[in-house]
Amino acid sequence: MMRFVLGAVCALTVAVASASAQQSNLRVRGTIEQVDGPLLTIKSRAGETLKVKLIGDAKVAAVVKAQLSDIKPGTFVGATAVPEKGDRWQATEVHIFPESMRGTGEGDRAYDAAPKSTMTNGTVGAVAGGKSTMGGAVTNASGTMLTLDFQGGKKIVDVTPDTKVVGLVPGNTGDLKPGAAIMIPTATRQADGTLAAARVNVGRDGVAPPM
Repeated sequence: MMRFVLGAVCALTVAVASASAQQSNLRVRGTIEQVDGPLLTIKSRAGETLKVKLIGDAKVAAVVKAQLSDIKPGTFVGATAVPEKGDRWQATEVHIFPESMRGTGEGDRAYDAAPKSTMTNGTVGAVAGGKSTMGGAVTNASGTMLTLDFQGGKKIVDVTPDTKVVGLVPGNTGDLKPGAAIMIPTATRQADGTLAAARVNVGRDGVAPPM
């Protein structure tokens, strides 16, 4: 009985710790309202006003306009995708990483952009369009297929005319200004209710981060 009680207590402790971690680590999407040094006031997509402090040597990536033709075999990209019929995946957005960010977040995981969506960061092993083949991949007639290779796996996503394609380039604090759309991959809630972040993606020239 004592072992059972101790086991239950341990399981509850792990569950509470896990839930607490999920609540303290947030993904932030919204628009910058005010900039005060490293402190950003952000209006989230949900309408909340958030205070986010950039900590340490925070990295700023600017999100810029791009197109499918910019993606070549060997390009490192991230693709948000939703399930299609069968075992196929349709990309809702693809962002192209600069070489300096190769390997960032590599892998395939669940994502919160849409119900059942995933984010896959990997190296493009093949690009195919129309009815042609390239690197062994064949597309359907309606779009282009990207084969994404990552450590431990591979995923093929369909890119359609509705798929948003953007590029990530090195940015700076000058890109962080009122009215700019931002996406912060991970923000940690502090004891005073503010958030802390070490990386931020910010739209440049009116381009909004689709991530």
